Amino acid sequence: MDPYDIIFHPYVTEKTMNQMERNNALEFIVKRGADKQQIKKSVEKMFDVKVKSVNTRITKEGKHATVVFMPEFKAEDIGMRIGVF
Repeated sequence: MDPYDIIFHPYVTEKTMNQMERNNALEFIVKRGADKQQIKKSVEKMFDVKVKSVNTRITKEGKHATVVFMPEFKAEDIGMRIGVF
């Protein structure tokens, strides 16, 4: 499966920016039918990183996935690569 079919785009708010600094995490809007393992594999393949955990929630904007990265990978660096800043 193509990771770009699972991960749509990053979700950036002031709260998610704080999560990036405090928890080494980024938030993405993902395919509604995707499970946590599919999201984890897609993020690892897209950004060449290791994911520690994935938490999901469904809102009116769609399905959100908060992805926490392993300590050796910085969410700020990944955010810079995808244009969050």
